[in-house]
Amino acid sequence: MKISGHSILGFRSVTNAGPSFRGTNPRTGEPLGPDFFCAGAEEANLAASLAHEAFATYSRISGREKGKFLRTIAAKIEGAGDELVERAEQETALPKLRLQGETARTCGQLRLFAQVAEEGSWVMARIDRADASRKPSPKPDLRSMLHALGPVVVFGASNFPLAFSVAGGDTASALAAGNPVIVKGHPAHPGTSELVGQLLQESVQECGLPEGVFSLLLDSGTEVGVALVKHPLVKAVGFTGSHNAGRALMDLAAARPEPIPVFAEMSSTNPVFVLPGALRENSENIATGMYKSLTLGAGQFCTKPGIVFLPENDDAATFIDKLKNLVLESGQFNMLTAGIRSAYQSATTRRKTEQGVKLLAARPSSANDQELGVGAAVFEADKESFLRNPDLAAEVFGPATLVVRHSTRAEVLELARNLGGHLTATIYGTEADLREFGDLVAILENKVGRLVFNGFPTGVEVSHAMVHGGPYPSTSDGRSTSVGSQAIFRFCRPVCYQGFPEVTLPDELRDSNPLGIWRMVDGEMTREPLTTRPRSLRPA
Repeated sequence: MKISGHSILGFRSVTNAGPSFRGTNPRTGEPLGPDFFCAGAEEANLAASLAHEAFATYSRISGREKGKFLRTIAAKIEGAGDELVERAEQETALPKLRLQGETARTCGQLRLFAQVAEEGSWVMARIDRADASRKPSPKPDLRSMLHALGPVVVFGASNFPLAFSVAGGDTASALAAGNPVIVKGHPAHPGTSELVGQLLQESVQECGLPEGVFSLLLDSGTEVGVALVKHPLVKAVGFTGSHNAGRALMDLAAARPEPIPVFAEMSSTNPVFVLPGALRENSENIATGMYKSLTLGAGQFCTKPGIVFLPENDDAATFIDKLKNLVLESGQFNMLTAGIRSAYQSATTRRKTEQGVKLLAARPSSANDQELGVGAAVFEADKESFLRNPDLAAEVFGPATLVVRHSTRAEVLELARNLGGHLTATIYGTEADLREFGDLVAILENKVGRLVFNGFPTGVEVSHAMVHGGPYPSTSDGRSTSVGSQAIFRFCRPVCYQGFPEVTLPDELRDSNPLGIWRMVDGEMTREPLTTRPRSLRPA
């Protein structure tokens, strides 16, 4: 494959030249060729128009056809894996092993959603049969299922050049639901984005799908993204990134004449509660795990543990000493972009000056500003300072964390109640700890999307049960997840058919159930056709 530096509009490559930009090697600060040319409002309009035209056909193809399409994309990514990893390593400075794992995760996501589309029960078909004899008025025949929304705009993420970008989870779930996708590529890895975009373009053509099912627009700024979110033919947005950017997209979408949903994963500090029994039995091992988790990927994970709550005792001192030593022995961590490095340096500098906060250990950042290296840092605050200053609970994107000390069980619960929304919360404890702090779990259930016990949150499994979401401000909609098969429900809406003849109904709602999917019939789940009585309604 060859990187052209141009956006992809359906089956075409955009050849008109807007302003240009280049990727950057975060290890050296050196620019990476070729030049990439920014798309603008004209390209955004064409991409949206193509996607709208494609929606009429693509939204109605079978689950088997959508599954074939998603599996084709996965196979092409695997076939180009070495080339993708090489370019992504240059643009992100992420280790090759990490990028190989991310490639596998991306393909796994695509195949998971292929399975969901092929099986078909995700549409949540419901049938309430008519009852003409019901008094005082007859009951109509009602049948409902989920339908795709329309063109979806996906914003690539800086920290996952594959799994949360062009062919990542947002794209896979939107395509599986029957929505054309327009990706706004992230300027931190434009070459990787274009290479993956070419593979999606080839897959659309190979599977005989309409041209507008996929487009990729490149831009170093915000113009094309704003144009896409405001475009009247766009029906939803998927985003992973900073709180400021996510909030701006939410406000843009809400201000449209026809508001649309923005599913934004924005910021999370992912509190860790180390309870007394676990601290007494395993303080050094927990501290070692904490260090590995907070520095994984240079701390550029949305699930990085950014706060750890510790009791005020000798066991906590052992934990802190171990964590401090690990930080002081650490080397440089490469950030993804100059902007992310600058934001991290500003946040850690500000934290040093905040009242009630003490710097426990830190490594200096690289003196060469072209090299995007930073040092890890660990801070400490007491309970009163933490509760007095809401900024201490804000995300610091990078290899830093804050230790908050408390003295009593009541203080732990007060700290938990005062947390905002986060993606995860972690509890380290023994069985005795869980009995004593059972109400902590009940509090945290209302604060996060995923509770972790005796582990760390930085591994996010791609599965049917995973929830990668949480109350605001961690996401724009705490009812959704951006990882796992339930992510498909973001990009669809329910439609009800009342009194329709059998031959006009979608296959999912026909009496014969030709797809063999699970359906709710008169309040009971069944796969049986309606030519026979559902098993649950038969006499014993």
